[in-house]
Amino acid sequence: MESEKPSFEPFRLFSSSGSGFLEQSEPPLPPPPRCVEVLPSEILPSVKYTVEPVELGGFTLLKGRVSTQEVFTLSNSDLVPRKYEGGLKLWEGSLDLVKALSSEVQNGHLSFTGKRVLELGCGHGLPGIFACLEGAAAIHFQDFNAEVLQCLTMHNVNSNVPRFQRPALQVTKCDAGTEIRFFAGDWREIHKLLPYAQNIEKDLSVSTGKGLDAQYDIILMAETVYSISALPHLYELIKKCITPSHGVVYMAAKKHYFGVGGGTRSFLSIVEKDGVMASSMVAEVADGSSNVREVWKLSFT
Repeated sequence: MESEKPSFEPFRLFSSSGSGFLEQSEPPLPPPPRCVEVLPSEILPSVKYTVEPVELGGFTLLKGRVSTQEVFTLSNSDLVPRKYEGGLKLWEGSLDLVKALSSEVQNGHLSFTGKRVLELGCGHGLPGIFACLEGAAAIHFQDFNAEVLQCLTMHNVNSNVPRFQRPALQVTKCDAGTEIRFFAGDWREIHKLLPYAQNIEKDLSVSTGKGLDAQYDIILMAETVYSISALPHLYELIKKCITPSHGVVYMAAKKHYFGVGGGTRSFLSIVEKDGVMASSMVAEVADGSSNVREVWKLSFT
């Protein structure tokens, strides 16, 4: 077995020759759904939602279960590119991330109090819910599918956050005063909707008068780096959203996603080549139940 090289190297799913039969037979992907803000009033109570506790080493969160067949007319499917990206499943990395965040808070390495937080590819939204319970000033949940937010994420917020209100308003606050909002769409375009993100149409330094430090303080993401083709878009989105002076990103994922080419090392190779962000490992999970899983912290150098 070859020893692992100390530096990150890019992973190529296909050869550069372009002659692989998989490349030739792969059908074109459909266009992504349009980016929208999903209002709390758009929650879908008609979908069957059951709730169960999740023990996370000293504390408990509640997570829901809904049917992929009922929501997307799909059965036994983790994801269908550009149609459904697996948001209804509770992935292991989400739990790893919550545990790591709890440890970071307890050790004094992280505080959510008064912070603007964005969870990308949220699915169940448990890391964002943890941030809300820890006193974040704003938590914005993003998922590829609006249906995931309407049928699952909002219900999970309701189950975990004290007296989360669901009026027909754009901005919703829980008892602690946290601003909670939900956004659906593709990573290449969603920055145009996010309140604390750079884009050409909405210059934060002009619209808010607060300059670029009006971006997100903390970005959370779990199991978002499985697709090689999506990694550059995800990284560019992070750079548009995170506050340069002090922002941090916490990423939980598998070291390698065998068969699809992504993983933490593929993503970190992009970060390393760009050279504007530094990374450090927060936790490693090698329990034999899956590929090696990791939690990483990123920030601007």
